Amino acid sequence: MHKKNTQILSSEEHDLDQAATLLLAGQLVAFPTETVYGLGADARQGQAVAAVYEAKGRPSFNPLIAHLPSIDAAQRYVQWSAQAQTLADAFWPGPLTLVLPLRQDHGISPLVTAGLDTLAVRIPAHPTAHKLLALVDGPVAAPSANPSGRISPTTAAHVSAGLNGRIAAIVDDGACGVGLESTIVGLATPQPILLRPGGLAAEEIEAVLGHPLMQRDAHDALTAPGQLLSHYAPNEQVRLNAMQAKAGELMLGFGAMACDLNLSEAGDLAEAAANLFGHLHQLDALNKPIAVAPVPTHGLGVAINDRLHRAAAPRN
Repeated sequence: MHKKNTQILSSEEHDLDQAATLLLAGQLVAFPTETVYGLGADARQGQAVAAVYEAKGRPSFNPLIAHLPSIDAAQRYVQWSAQAQTLADAFWPGPLTLVLPLRQDHGISPLVTAGLDTLAVRIPAHPTAHKLLALVDGPVAAPSANPSGRISPTTAAHVSAGLNGRIAAIVDDGACGVGLESTIVGLATPQPILLRPGGLAAEEIEAVLGHPLMQRDAHDALTAPGQLLSHYAPNEQVRLNAMQAKAGELMLGFGAMACDLNLSEAGDLAEAAANLFGHLHQLDALNKPIAVAPVPTHGLGVAINDRLHRAAAPRN
């Protein structure tokens, strides 16, 4: 583990070369994607992946997503299918993760898959992430670059606040555009299943597939990242579906209303998604309970509510 300060790298080519060299050497490097900042490790190196769990304090039964630069690269590690090709053609690069059976000769550390025989793969759309992954030319396991269970990071400053001194470097390329993790679809079963709502609305995926996605039971065994019930948790309690703040609470609004911070005054779910974690970070820094206005449960609102319910879940 790194005890000295974490290096801040730019998105310039010479800095990305350095970031790729660090990853291939088994070091941890945080980098931006269009969803959130990821904490990257070479998915083929067990010690590097273990260092991700250590840096995050992440439960070892929660699988990680392998980020790749191309469909060809993904096919080296998973058993491809016609459904995977259909969804990849429509949505990659982008905020969609596909869970597929591992190839026999995959070489992926079992820490990445949490011992499962499937792997979650994604091609991020962020140009800096894409350049870095192409330089590594291999699978980079990258959960969100934050201490486990805390609010996900959408800027390099968020990453530094949680992980400075624990990781080798952070590639800083501004704020993330989507601000919400990827949607995860399981393709290891005969019927595609929505394993986690996210930055790509399920309705869009269903339109391309031509049929509804199966829905996962919240009490099923963990099969994909981001399924823990208490997750994305601020320091203080979170109260959902609040019309106004109580004494001592901070108000996170949606739509036109009186509040401390507003996810989207216009009631725009894409704007709310992009603001969600950043606004929670700002309110969390004030160390007061947070009341959250109701957010509609359609489109990206499904994923926003999923994150909010995890943030508000009882802590052990």
